[in-house]
Amino acid sequence: MKLVLLGPPGAGKGTQAEVLTKKYGIKHVSTGDMLREAVKNGTEAGLQAKSFMDKGELVPDAIVTKIVVDRLSQKDISNGFMLDGFPRNMNQGIELDKQLEKSGMKLDMVLYFNTKESTVVERLTGRRVCKNCGMNYHIKNRPSKTTGKCDVCGGELFQRPDDNVETIKNRLKVYTEQTAPLLDFYKKKGLLREVQGDLDVNALFNILEALFGDEKIALKSK
Repeated sequence: MKLVLLGPPGAGKGTQAEVLTKKYGIKHVSTGDMLREAVKNGTEAGLQAKSFMDKGELVPDAIVTKIVVDRLSQKDISNGFMLDGFPRNMNQGIELDKQLEKSGMKLDMVLYFNTKESTVVERLTGRRVCKNCGMNYHIKNRPSKTTGKCDVCGGELFQRPDDNVETIKNRLKVYTEQTAPLLDFYKKKGLLREVQGDLDVNALFNILEALFGDEKIALKSK
């Protein structure tokens, strides 16, 4: 199964990808995670991306595309992938098509998480992340057992600097301007499927399972 997950930040793409990975073993390829890792490690690409990420702006295509293409060439995703955070604009979408074609691959589906702005703001302002392992929590929807501490490794939880209302609204504006045109791009290809990102995790997962069954995509539980 080869999927692209589209939707604004805070739409629940990463959460659903986590659940789907556990059940089906399909690799979750998040460009956001890869970029943040590059920033943390101080790589050349990370340093270039940092100023854009801190302001909630999109990282330039050249940086992101190189990271994704390198990732798709690795052996651990030979059974499929879920691309989360890429492509984010038409240039990236066209380039992804070219790279997949060169590798003899094609997408099975593009999932669009249609989500209200109010839902996005609530989710992102309440998000907390572990400094050690990167596990995500939410002060309301998914709190840690001990306030401020990660359930997995005991690390300190923090709020990402871009998870504030002003930056979030800027990210949504950028998303609408640059990413939304991809919906028509994939709709014309017959790949686009829309789900409601406002739903809670379990309700949305049940819809996704039913959708995969209707589309007769080959899935194998772990």
